[in-house]
Amino acid sequence: MTWGVWGKQFSTTEMETMIQHCISIGITTFDHADIYGGYTTEAEFGKAFTNSGIQRESIQLISKCGIQYISENRNNKVKHYDYSKDYIIWSVEESLKHLQTEYLDLLLLHRPSPLMQPDEIAEAITILKKQGKIRDFGVSNFTPSQMEMLGLCIIVDSNQIEFSLTAHQAMHDGTLNYMLTNGIEPMSWSPLGSVFKEDNEQTRRIHKQLGALLKKYNATEDQLLLSWILKHPAGVIPVVGTTNKIRLQQAIEASKIELELEDWFLILVASQGHKVP
Repeated sequence: MTWGVWGKQFSTTEMETMIQHCISIGITTFDHADIYGGYTTEAEFGKAFTNSGIQRESIQLISKCGIQYISENRNNKVKHYDYSKDYIIWSVEESLKHLQTEYLDLLLLHRPSPLMQPDEIAEAITILKKQGKIRDFGVSNFTPSQMEMLGLCIIVDSNQIEFSLTAHQAMHDGTLNYMLTNGIEPMSWSPLGSVFKEDNEQTRRIHKQLGALLKKYNATEDQLLLSWILKHPAGVIPVVGTTNKIRLQQAIEASKIELELEDWFLILVASQGHKVP
């Protein structure tokens, strides 16, 4: 999302360099959505990836569909969601064309729609799988009841949700419990939350607690935040948004940190501002 015009505005060469760097340090999965950059970033990435000469089988491409965004590239009167069979299929084919690939490793429905019809969604996904255009299917920002409703018609492999130390509702509203119970892989967007974006009582408490643990774990604050997410038994996979090469490397190293039980709760308490019930 941050590689194109909604962020760093990388040139084709810069994007190719970033792809090469990610792969060189072991990051091989790239998370897209059709709307990123106002429907422009996928095509920019596709051009850079093709130029790179990297084998398609060596990476994994995720994309999302369903949001009809107000953009100069779409004739929409209002932001809305479209999960009709024809639109899902068309949207995937557009993403494949832009990414210059024959298949997506994972397709996600970007956000739930109050008008979505599970049978129609399942029909579209079944067609796309039979055609080899997608390999796995999932959702993003879906509640447990929405996952259950859709899961009656089609296998849901993943759900990409907001989950971080400052946005941990998914631990308490049944979302992560449902995914753990049903074998659905959780991904976390904005995994660092608001810790580095806001200066308030909560973030100051968090910085103080993380600071007290830096030496013990020989880690940075962002690494501790990622390790806090990684400790959850649901197996949450952070979707890291940084384009800083050093922080990307640090993110990988965070997977090696095993927070002790009480330290995990100390960090949670710092976020909540009170002891657990």
